Amino acid sequence: MSWIFGYKTPQPQMTSGGSSDDGETPNTAGQASGDQKLTSAERKAMEAYRFDSSALERAAEAAKTLERSKHAREALDLSKMQEVTRQQEYQVKVKEFEAHIEQAKVEQKRIDHEERRKTLIEETKQQQQRAQYQDQLARKRYEEQLAQQQRVQEDNLRKQEESVAKQEAMRRATIEHEIEMKEKNKLKMLEHEMRAKAKVERENRDLTLEQIRLKAQENRVTVLESIKTAGTVLGTGAQALLTDWDKVLAAVGGLSLLALGIYSAKSTTGVASRYVEARIGKPSLVNETSRFSFLDFISHPIKAFKRLKAKPSDALQGVILEPKLEERLRDVAIATKNTRQNNGMYRNILMHGPPGTGKTMFAKKLAEHSGMDYAIMTGGDVGPMGKEGVTAIHKVFDWAHTSRRGLLLFVDEADAFLRKRSSEQISEDLRSALNAFLYRTSEQNPKFMLVLASNTPEQFDYAINDRLDEMVEFLLPGLEERERLIRLYFDKFVLQPAAEGKKRFNVEQFDYGAVCTRMAIMCAGMSGREISKLGVSWQAAVYASENGVLTEKMVLDRCEAAANQHKQKMAWLSEQEKGDHKSITAGKTT
Repeated sequence: MSWIFGYKTPQPQMTSGGSSDDGETPNTAGQASGDQKLTSAERKAMEAYRFDSSALERAAEAAKTLERSKHAREALDLSKMQEVTRQQEYQVKVKEFEAHIEQAKVEQKRIDHEERRKTLIEETKQQQQRAQYQDQLARKRYEEQLAQQQRVQEDNLRKQEESVAKQEAMRRATIEHEIEMKEKNKLKMLEHEMRAKAKVERENRDLTLEQIRLKAQENRVTVLESIKTAGTVLGTGAQALLTDWDKVLAAVGGLSLLALGIYSAKSTTGVASRYVEARIGKPSLVNETSRFSFLDFISHPIKAFKRLKAKPSDALQGVILEPKLEERLRDVAIATKNTRQNNGMYRNILMHGPPGTGKTMFAKKLAEHSGMDYAIMTGGDVGPMGKEGVTAIHKVFDWAHTSRRGLLLFVDEADAFLRKRSSEQISEDLRSALNAFLYRTSEQNPKFMLVLASNTPEQFDYAINDRLDEMVEFLLPGLEERERLIRLYFDKFVLQPAAEGKKRFNVEQFDYGAVCTRMAIMCAGMSGREISKLGVSWQAAVYASENGVLTEKMVLDRCEAAANQHKQKMAWLSEQEKGDHKSITAGKTT
């Protein structure tokens, strides 16, 4: 059956004999045999283009039948409606197809964008890898250049050293040759002089002998006369003394009184000198002290009076340290002050750390805060005294015991003579001085307080460590401490002199706080002493300027110069430590 204008028409059915229902016969046997000769693909192609006229005939017959029917018009309207429906369905399918096309386009764009993004990422990775590779090549080239420059510098230095050594050898040879020639000339001159003198003496021998005879005869006569005179005087005096007993007793008493006076004067002088040395004088090992003697009162009465009227100051006034360290030192100061007021036993303290971190300054402030006297001695002064070092140390402790206020004995660079007794670097005299120091500090004392300072406390003898009651480590200032120190010294060395109106001392207007903060970052690793020297360099910059005005650039330039100098010192220190390590290793190997 087939559809014609919306109606389904019946199709002719093939019978078992191969004929259709409407009497049409199939293709002839010749055609069938011809078709069998063709391939299956050719047959399918021919069937696609084959025209069947029977379908048209059936359609025409159906049209005629439909025209004669009374439902022809309804069938035509229904066919039109079906056609419109098909057109609408077709339009819907067209829209869906267009939507699919647009969606495919969007998906294609997304895929293109994703591919482009992946391509950009890959290109970026390639560029980064290329840049890293180029950076590695540049670094290698730079390192090779540095190594080449170092080799060239070493070669030049070696050549210079060889040249200097050759010049020094030539100079020494020249000096030795000159000395040798001078000695030869002197010997020749002496030889000529001796020969001339010998010749003159040979020529004047008779005259010389005659002069010698005359002088000997005169001396003999003079001696004989002197002996005769002395004998006569002594004999007469002895005879007169022995015949008169009053004179004998007077002579004996006078000699006895003279001997007693000499002995008494000598003993009194020794006792008085020791008393003056212990009470009034200052021991030779003490470099600086706040203790006033009788001579100080006579020579500086106003200063001595002010000292007596002065009130105890804060132990950390002007000392800027880490907050935890400040808290600990404040506890030490309070304990020391209360110990003095209650006549208790003082504690011995070790302050160790890098140089310039405020150890000596705090020791002085601690003595002033506690109302004690302080005395500063250096460990390096003991070694040059040799055998006198033991006596000098005993004098220091004897002098310390005579203080009425209590004495804070500060030993700076204590490791110079308090090092291990088993060390090969310590001499016999230093070992004796160390033993004397240990003897005088064997027990706690209510008269003096011992404060040791050292940069290398690991060199101390074990017995010294046993004398210590507390150890305080002074570290280099951190960022906040450096900023506080810079502000302190900027105010002390710059702002105060400018405010006092000193001649040729002015300061340009700029943000002092911001500059101090910036300099604190630049001064990393510097000690408090180095920062204080930076303040002095600012004053020097003002005095060296033309108009006497300190500018922001001058301040920062001086700070940068100080930072560079600090780095150079650290480089020297590391080289020195390497050299010391090599020398120690070589000594052990030997």
